[in-house]
Amino acid sequence: MGWNDQIIEEFRANGGTVKTGGFGRSLVLLHHTGAKTGTQRVTPVMALRPDHSEWLIAASKAGADENPAWFHNLLAHPDVTIEDPDAGTVHVTAEVLEGDDRDRAWRLFEAASDGFAGYQRKTSRVIPVVILRRRR
Repeated sequence: MGWNDQIIEEFRANGGTVKTGGFGRSLVLLHHTGAKTGTQRVTPVMALRPDHSEWLIAASKAGADENPAWFHNLLAHPDVTIEDPDAGTVHVTAEVLEGDDRDRAWRLFEAASDGFAGYQRKTSRVIPVVILRRRR
């Protein structure tokens, strides 16, 4: 069983709480469709929730020089589903933030975890921030 599979299992077994890695209730499970393969995937990602109908996720990939696969999948298929520790299963639409909106959101990630500032220092790319908005 891989790391993500263990995190997903712990998330679901504990109502969204993940003690591994000290994540607590800061993760959502992102259900997305492969851009090239069409394969359904689930990926745990840290999410910030600025209000009851929006979530922010960062395509940090721990500071790697390329974006994570899920980011490319969201560009191709922006209507996705998340599992949230408090809201349950939610249908959302993904949008990549640009300019000042992205920068403001990124500062929230840096404030939430020192790791994010370190990720940005490790890479020359600007780490994308995606907003997930609840679909009506």
